[in-house]
Order: sequence, then C-alpha cells, then structure tokens
Amino acid sequence: MTDTTALFTPHAFAGLELSNRLVLAPMTRTSAQDDGQVHFDMVDYYRDFARGNFSLLITEGIYTDDAFSQGYANQPGLANQAQQNSWRPVVDAVHQQGGRIIAQLMHAGAQTQHNRFKDEVVAPSESRASGEMLSFYGGSGPFPLAREISEAEVHDAIAGFTTSARRAKEAGFDGIELHGANGYLIHQFISERFNQRDDAWGGDAIARLAFPLAVIRSVREAVGADFAIGMRLSQGTVTEPELTWQGGPDKARERFAKLMEAGLDFLHLTGSDVDAPAFPEADDERERSLSLTALAAQVRSEKAAEVSLITNGNVANVAKAQAALQHADLVAIGRSALANHDWPKRVQRGTCLTEFDFSMLSPLATLANEEDWRIANDKPANCEGRC
Repeated sequence: MTDTTALFTPHAFAGLELSNRLVLAPMTRTSAQDDGQVHFDMVDYYRDFARGNFSLLITEGIYTDDAFSQGYANQPGLANQAQQNSWRPVVDAVHQQGGRIIAQLMHAGAQTQHNRFKDEVVAPSESRASGEMLSFYGGSGPFPLAREISEAEVHDAIAGFTTSARRAKEAGFDGIELHGANGYLIHQFISERFNQRDDAWGGDAIARLAFPLAVIRSVREAVGADFAIGMRLSQGTVTEPELTWQGGPDKARERFAKLMEAGLDFLHLTGSDVDAPAFPEADDERERSLSLTALAAQVRSEKAAEVSLITNGNVANVAKAQAALQHADLVAIGRSALANHDWPKRVQRGTCLTEFDFSMLSPLATLANEEDWRIANDKPANCEGRC
C-alpha cells in the first residue's frame, strides 16, 4: 500500500486546526434557489464531503451584491440577511462532522452568464470574455460585451465583497476566499486582457493589483484579524486557459509578494495541472519548469511570510496529491472529489477511486444530476488500477 502519511498530517493557519492536507476545491453547482438562498440539497452536499474527511471545504462561488456580481442562474449569494441565514445549516452541518468551511466570494464581471439584478455587464475596461458561455452552467452563445465599470461602481464592488465577508463571519464560516482566478472580476483587474485603464485601477502588471489590494484591506478591516482571508489565483480563465500573466516569473514573484504583504492568510493557486510550468517560455532555463505554486513558495520563503499555500489542478490520484505537497501546504481536489465525496477515507482504506467523467455535469452541473450519476457509476469495486 502507498504511504500516504504526508496527506494526513495536521496543518494549522489563521487559528484553524486541520486534521489533514486535503481540501475540497470550489466548484460551481448552480443548485441554489432562484433568490440566491441555499437549497436544502446543498446542506447534504457539503456535509457529505466533511463526513468523507476533507478537513477544509471551500464553497462554490457566492455572489456578493444585488448589482453586477451574480454570474450564473441558481448561484447562491451572501448579499442580504436571508441569504446569510440560509447558509447557517450548511456551516453547522460541516462543523458537526469536524470539518472547516470557507466561503468563496465572487464577482463575475465580464464572465457573467446570468444576473437577475442587471441587464448589463461590467468589467475593468470594455471587453468581452472569449468563446461561448458554458452550457452546463445554463449559458448559451457568446458572452455579452461588458462596459467599463465606473469609479463609483468600483467602490460598490469593493463594498459588496466587504459586506458579504462580514455576513460570512456572522453565518459561522471559518474564513473567506476572494475569487481572483478563472477570469472573474478580481482576475480581470489583474489581467492586461481585461484591464486597459489609465487611472488608479490600471497601469502595469503591479499597478493592476490596486483593486484586489483594496478589497483585501477593506475585508480585513471589516472582519478583524481573527478571521481567515485568502485569495484564489490563476493565469488562465474559464474560456482562455492558455492565458499567462504579463512579465513572466519575476513579475509573478512581485505579485505574490504584494499580496502576501497585504495580510492574506492563504493563497490558493490553480491551473490546468498542479505540475504545469507557469512560464514554459521563460528566458531562464531554470525557471521554465516552475509552477505558480513553486514560485509562490519561493516568495514565501524569501519574505518569511506566514501564508499557507493551497494548490489545485487535475489532482485525480494519490500520487499526484502527494507530489503537490512538495511546494504547497494543502492540496485542493475538485473533479475527483465530485466522483468520490469520501476521497480521503477511500485513500486511507486503500479503496479504489471512482473515475470522474463529464456526463456527471450533463445536461447541467446540478446536484440532482450529480446524484443520478453517482447512483449509476459509483462502483469502486470495479475500478482496479485507479487507486
């Protein structure tokens, strides 16, 4: 049997004591009620992962205001008191199983597929997300053309993150994650692809951090020092996975340093694969093989920063999960977790893992379709060779 000790050692950050290094990655589920309140199926869904021994759960993206932040139909929110109250059973269910749960706060920006509050879409600069909307999230056709967000609306967006973070704390969450990855609004401010502003919110690769840094400062002031705050980062977007950050490895290190110095408790790095080189065309041969997580680990070591690193991307087996801990403290598992809500327990028992396939998300990525798929396909006794 493979030695899995590294995956099951405790880890602590921001006052959270975790029993192992396995994290449920955030995944869009489009299964909330029409008004953004939690559906009762979501209570069982998140409880199941905690029961399966994931020590930390990060929720699907939660919209933050009743203006431009919603990105999908049946997306949950934290924009009002009723939505806040609806999350409490989820949080309590996870805690009763001994798990911890972090709310991922998200503003869709140009990548909006559905918003019941607004008929228009905003982004740092006028732009359109590439490709087609995702059918399994209920979208169809090209993304809408986003207009440039105004100065007042920028501050409204920051206030939305801040208020929803406060609501998350009041609902009992153990922390929040700011969604700065996969092409949503925070990522758009970071990216030259979406941000061509020449004011205080734009500029070069480092100046474009102004918006995420303002969000971090505002959220920290609202929730205090004893509440975990992190940020998820990626280079690519949902529809443009090949995008890379401007400036190569050196500018990536500068970005990480700025974010670490801003007071984050964790950084969550994601991409197509945890091992994928971040800048394979870098001039320095020694840096061509480094992943985003490896670059962040270098900065953390140099700065002696007390920031935990979570890594995520195509972790489908035990060997890959263990290798991911070379540079990270925690490994987040997404698709394989959907197929195996008890992924950690199966690994501890030496039970084979059920393989994920996209039919689980057909025709929509809902909890009901996932359950139907699981009933038909969750047969670990027949999955020899996939342990």
